[in-house]
Amino acid sequence: MAGNSSRGVADMWDEAAVRRPSHSGRAERVTDHSGGSAEPGRIPGGGDRWLLVAVAGLLSFVAMLDMSIVNVALAEISRDLQVSAATAQWVVLGYQLPVVALLLPVGRWLDGAGPRSAVLAATAGFALCSALAAAAPWAGLLVTARLAQGVFGAVLFVLMPVLALGSVRPELRGRAMSVPATLGPLGAVTGPAVGGLLLDGLGWRSVFLVKIPFCLLALVVAWRAMPADRGLRLPRTRSLLDASLVATGVTILLVALTLAAGDSRWLVLTAAAVPALWLWLRGEGGRPVSGVLRVPGLPGAHGAVLALATGFAAMAYVIALHLQRDNGVSATATGLTVLAFPLGMGLAGPLGGRLADRYGARPVAVAGAAVTACGLLLLVPAGGEWSPVDVAWRLALAGAGMGLNGGPTQALVMGAAPPERIATVGSTVQLARSLGFTLGPALATAAWGLAGPDHGARAGLGLAAAAACLSVPLLLLPARRRADVAATTNAATAAPN
Repeated sequence: MAGNSSRGVADMWDEAAVRRPSHSGRAERVTDHSGGSAEPGRIPGGGDRWLLVAVAGLLSFVAMLDMSIVNVALAEISRDLQVSAATAQWVVLGYQLPVVALLLPVGRWLDGAGPRSAVLAATAGFALCSALAAAAPWAGLLVTARLAQGVFGAVLFVLMPVLALGSVRPELRGRAMSVPATLGPLGAVTGPAVGGLLLDGLGWRSVFLVKIPFCLLALVVAWRAMPADRGLRLPRTRSLLDASLVATGVTILLVALTLAAGDSRWLVLTAAAVPALWLWLRGEGGRPVSGVLRVPGLPGAHGAVLALATGFAAMAYVIALHLQRDNGVSATATGLTVLAFPLGMGLAGPLGGRLADRYGARPVAVAGAAVTACGLLLLVPAGGEWSPVDVAWRLALAGAGMGLNGGPTQALVMGAAPPERIATVGSTVQLARSLGFTLGPALATAAWGLAGPDHGARAGLGLAAAAACLSVPLLLLPARRRADVAATTNAATAAPN
């Protein structure tokens, strides 16, 4: 099995790659074939495949939409299926837990899987589970369908940046990576608004059905546009044991952070995740992950993703509470105000990709993080006299920064990944983002409680701004010297799969 560790999704990268200087003076990875050279990371067949980039963006939007769209339907699900609110909450957790808990094991598995087969299987499974959830006559079947959907969702989360990366030439990767990096978070932010409209007009089952047409469209495009591959492979028994360890640790961590949003004392539960994660890191399953995270550029970029996700989630949590509870703003006006953030993000996302392709991913990612930090810093002095408009333009500025940052940061991370571990790196960056989304509200709640009711909102927004500010130096962390880069990369890619 170790001899096959560089196959599958990693075939989108050329293992015979060598370095040559580009016209801009920067080193590019090229291949050494007798018939000529080809770019690394490309799906075979020639030409830029923007349809596949669109598929990556579409499925990122759908997968992230599912993280939040169901929240608004929980009350109606509880009434219709005659279950408690706590039971209905598992319709959301049933999807979120396997998505986050299985990201790392799925990344390792996809390093040896055929990309076309993985995209088709995950998309079809996701759509089928959506249909089963919509048709569920009782809560048990609904939660089961959501758990299975979370497994397929984890595969989609890892695959989408890999698919976008391998569909275009290296000089267009910033633009390509901006598509899923922008549409994914937009799906999460717009989920409650879309869910509310569907709930009022068609009932709670439509919240699950709405994703199926998009999945079918993605299936048709992927079936026609992606070349045939060797198919999927079953994970080894040892891999299943590793997966159970990391899934246990991450699930405990996620549950603790989720409960801490209501009571910060639950943060103590995070210590219970340490034994399982320590055993996993010490074993065969954790070595490839720890290896790639030592590759120069990756630790800082992962930290920046975690920091920005934490800042965004903390801000969204505090602003919603502050406007409604402290300022007496209606729920509708609050929702429209918060939409300024995804609006700014959606407008700036394509620009960030173009700038990254022209000037390099790192400077654009740093600039985007700095703009986000400025927008959140301007929110810190929020007071009772502020109108939704005062908040909205600051949110739009922070959103524009996130749009500028998302694609370039994703391109920076995936571009630094060892070829044989491209899916593993995709899973680690998604895990960092997911943990940030969960950590933000928990930390904001703790800051609000410590500061008291009079200064709680300011403390929570200050924490969000501090997290965003931290991302700037993390993205600026210098790379190590070339010899260290080669040694670290060789050690990472030599780890068994």
